[in-house]
Amino acid sequence: MIIRPRHVRGAGSRVAAAAATATAIVATAALLSACAAGQDPAVPVPASTEAGRSGAVAVIASGLRTPWSIVFDGDTALVSERDSARVLELTRDGGMHELGVASGTLHGGEGGLLGLALRGSALYAYVTSAGDNRVVRFRLTGTPGARSMGTPTTIIDGLPRAANHNGGRIAFGPDGMLYVTVGDAGDAASAQDPESLGGKILRLTPDGGIPPDNPFPGSPVFSLGHRNPQGLGWDRDGRLFASEFGQHTWDELNLIEAGGNYGWPLAEGIAHRAGFIDPLQQWAPSDASPSGIAVVGEAIYIANLRGERLRRVLLDDLSASTEELVGVFGRLRDVAPAPDGALWLLTSNTDGRGDPVADDDRVVRIAP
Repeated sequence: MIIRPRHVRGAGSRVAAAAATATAIVATAALLSACAAGQDPAVPVPASTEAGRSGAVAVIASGLRTPWSIVFDGDTALVSERDSARVLELTRDGGMHELGVASGTLHGGEGGLLGLALRGSALYAYVTSAGDNRVVRFRLTGTPGARSMGTPTTIIDGLPRAANHNGGRIAFGPDGMLYVTVGDAGDAASAQDPESLGGKILRLTPDGGIPPDNPFPGSPVFSLGHRNPQGLGWDRDGRLFASEFGQHTWDELNLIEAGGNYGWPLAEGIAHRAGFIDPLQQWAPSDASPSGIAVVGEAIYIANLRGERLRRVLLDDLSASTEELVGVFGRLRDVAPAPDGALWLLTSNTDGRGDPVADDDRVVRIAP
């Protein structure tokens, strides 16, 4: 198939003065990455150069409606659709099967069926209900490629919900604990309130209990001072990285520390303020709006919505990044490693903020 590059939207006057020049050269099932250059040296953003992952690119599936999260069940991918609350199974050859619908999910604004996490035969999901955000668990039956979902069991509820800033990413860490990103739901002050679950990253046992070694005794809060974190990933040393939407100035990549305060709303981006942890990197929202991340080998891969690109940060140089697929597939919501070493991406052009083409939204595979 022919993959056509897109126009990269969202560049304001400040960014236009420092605009990146992107060129996408595309062939059937293969791609040469776009590159960005020419950033204004006065703007404190990391160096960005042409990307380094050179595998063939192929569209695995198309016609999805606002996919949000992708996880792997063996060789089969499980994908959530935000607005329909469907969970889909996708095989490498493009076969698609509906596991079921996450009952009780109420879509509105940025809410709906969001993050997925898999632990054995249990599928965890971050869902928006009529009164809150919550994490629920479904028991899976059948075999990969022919799964079905049981009824949900609530793991944690009472998470703040709003039209925007719902957070929504969930993942199991190398310690076996469940990590949950919760947005401030439009109440910025809640991110600094230790009694509120808004604007936090939470750490729970698989059954929703509070681990005894959490940094705040009796609390699920693992870190605070977040606006709208939407990506989680660990490296081989067990370090936790998270991506976060800023407001108007800086989006962030953070190294998460137990009990750490990341500043929002008193600080956005690199602020050098006592008591707050600065991000590893920051980008203008027009170049970023980072959502899902994946740590694969020696690199962190970050899917970007408004920036319409896949960003790559090497673990041995956390001050720099490279870029791929700039403007080629439009908005990118999530990225996940497949068992064969490939990267799978979800586009997000039907979420009300993109310019969808006929076959959006898509699942894209980048060969190792």
